[in-house]
Parts: sequence; structure tokens; C-alpha cells
Amino acid sequence: MGKKSKPKFSSGTVNINGQTKAKTYQNGNTVVTDYYLSGDEKRAYDYAQKSFADNLQNLNVFDSDTRKSINQQLDAYAQQGTKAINDIYNPMIKNTQYDIAKRFGNFDNSSFLNSLNSIESSRADAVSALGKDLVLMKNDLTNDELSRRYNYLSFLDGYVNNVNTNAMAYGNMSQQNSSAGTSFNTNNTSSSGLFGNSSNLWMQIGSQLLKAYMSR
Repeated sequence: MGKKSKPKFSSGTVNINGQTKAKTYQNGNTVVTDYYLSGDEKRAYDYAQKSFADNLQNLNVFDSDTRKSINQQLDAYAQQGTKAINDIYNPMIKNTQYDIAKRFGNFDNSSFLNSLNSIESSRADAVSALGKDLVLMKNDLTNDELSRRYNYLSFLDGYVNNVNTNAMAYGNMSQQNSSAGTSFNTNNTSSSGLFGNSSNLWMQIGSQLLKAYMSR
């Protein structure tokens, strides 16, 4: 009987628009699957990985420029708020002074002091509210900055994961193509072995018949 030949391993590839994206091949006794990035894809992938690593270590750390930017916004809001309070209450105090002076000729009376205390109390409440607003604003600015950073890292991580997912998908397709090609070679090898064995058998039978005929 003829010796069975080993089926030939078939490599598998996946091409898109003429570019090989994935390939499965044999390297010695190891089956390897590679995924190929274009030059631009590789630059983007490397940049995303490096940016993620560079930003992760300082994710919750505010440098001097960031702190300065937040403080400048708080200072601007505080100045605007202070001006708005003064624009409201300073004229009220002056009007009260004018009214009391006109009516009583001096400020040394209970009417003026009561009116003044009422105005100052309202102004103190406004200043207190401004202070609370500044605390809330600082928290909002801090959270906005952190949210921006986390969203950026999430985008980078999502991009890298998407590339890895594509690599796995294309790699699986190339492996399936390789398996289909190897299976095809296996079937061809089996068919060749069957026909080869049959041929040998008929040759043996023919040889025996020829010997029997010549021995008569």
C-alpha cells in the first residue's frame, strides 16, 4: 500500500481594499496570526496608548496652570458679584442718608440707624450668598476639569479596545480561512491516497493472474 502524505498547511489571509489586514501562517511548529495596521493606524494606536499612560499618572493632580485658570475664573466671578452688591446697596445707603438728613438734619437718630442696619443686614446676606456661590462654583470647575480628563481617557481606552476588537475579528477570519484551506488539502490528500491504494491493488491482482497464466 502507498504511504499516506501529510496534508499541507494552508495559510489564511483577510484583504480589504487590496490591503492585507490579517494573516495566519505556520512558523516551524507554531501557528501564528498577525494583524496589520496601516502607517496612520499604527501612529494613532501608539499615540492613544502613550497618551493614556502619560495622563493616567496625573489624572487627579492639578498643575499650576490648571489651578491658576480656576482661580482666575473664581476671582472674576467674585469681582462681578461684589460690584453687583455694591451697585445695589451703596445707592440705598446714600438715599437713606439723604432722606434722614433732609428730614432730621443729622444722622444721630434711631430712624437712620434702623434703616442703615436693615440695609447692612441685607448686604451681609448677599455677601454670604456670594461666598456660597463661589464654593459651589469652585466645586463645579473642579468637577468639570476632572470630567474632561476622565472622558478623554475613556475615549483613548475605547479607541485602543476597538482596534484590539477589530484585530481579534480579522484574526479569527484569517484562522477560519486557514482552516478551510487546510481542510481542503486534507480531503485532496485522502482522495489521492484512496486512488493510489486502489491502483496498487489492481497491479497486484494483475501480476498474480499473469503468473497463473504463464504457469500453465
